[in-house]
Amino acid sequence: MRDWLRVLFEGRPWWMNALMVFCGYMAFVYVPWDFFLKPVAVDEEVWFGIRFYGAAAKVLAIPHWAIYAAGAYGFRKMRPWMWPWASVYAAQVALGMLVWNGIYVGGFIGLVLGFVSFLPFLGLAWALWEARPTFEAERPTLRERYGEWALVTGASSGIGAEFARAFAREGVSCVLSARREERLRELAAELEKRHPVATRVVAADLAAADGVDRLAAAIADLDVAILVNNAGFGHAGRFDRADPRRLREMVQVNCAAPVLLTSKILPRMLERGRGAVIITGSVAGRQPLPLHGVYSATKAFDLLFGEALSVEVRDRGVDVLVLEPGSTETEFQQVAGEIGHPGESAAEVVDVALDALGRQPSVVSGWWNWLRANAASRLAPRSLVAYAARDVIARQTPGELA
Repeated sequence: MRDWLRVLFEGRPWWMNALMVFCGYMAFVYVPWDFFLKPVAVDEEVWFGIRFYGAAAKVLAIPHWAIYAAGAYGFRKMRPWMWPWASVYAAQVALGMLVWNGIYVGGFIGLVLGFVSFLPFLGLAWALWEARPTFEAERPTLRERYGEWALVTGASSGIGAEFARAFAREGVSCVLSARREERLRELAAELEKRHPVATRVVAADLAAADGVDRLAAAIADLDVAILVNNAGFGHAGRFDRADPRRLREMVQVNCAAPVLLTSKILPRMLERGRGAVIITGSVAGRQPLPLHGVYSATKAFDLLFGEALSVEVRDRGVDVLVLEPGSTETEFQQVAGEIGHPGESAAEVVDVALDALGRQPSVVSGWWNWLRANAASRLAPRSLVAYAARDVIARQTPGELA
């Protein structure tokens, strides 16, 4: 608990941590109680120092909740948009203190009380205004944070290729690995043409028994600073109709390869005292997925492995992140045998990952994906979740496979 709290509160001044806790309490405890449990007849809300009662108070509780929820999230992630809006809201509260005491207390006492209560909130508004550099602090480049070389598996297309492009933009040289060497060489030429980085192409099949060893041997002379375990695939359809060899390869590529490759590269990161490991998981790992059962199980494995490893090595200078995208515009659907359906762009998914790297152990890409993943796992019985997931996956699975 102590270490968790230390990580939760690091990176902000104490008074911002106090505001974060207050916003969290208001968003998740007080305002829900006030909205759902307090009788309408006795409910009241205050905006700009003006009291509102009854049904009007219930309606005005909604923007209050939204503001406190945004504040809790904004302070937790230190989002740039918190400036100037946090300061503006604090100034509104300061003004409300003057108005409240002027209207509802009145006279000289109201003036004194208004002024006394106005000053602390005015000071808070000023502190938040002056905190712009804290909210908008630029992070060092990936090369400055971690080092010169990144290894990206599954780099021939989709999320892997976008990771490589993002690294190259920040001056990180890339080892590109996948089975399709021609695709890798095309990407390598693109990166070297657009950015002052070096590349190395290593064609490797991680489904093969010696795939990880061959890849590790090919980069033994490099100090890999960032490892992206992105290679993976799915297989849609009924389990009893699946090719056992294909299922074994999926477990090898999705589970065994990230573990083995990380075990070979992580020790040198720990010796240097810095580095990053990214594992491409999936929101599929948050719940059972009939007609995608083995795939969702492999991604649950990736999630638990990555989150556990993150706690082990965080204080030793290495950041670990599990990226959990939902449907993404890549070749995944075609390879898995799914019926095509829309999703996020691979570039958007990578942006989410790199923003979260070093800040949290796992991240779901996309608010809708986050809501579905958390609502399913925390609010509904797992048996119900499995049936609901089956209906969704069935619509994405060709009839001959279902």
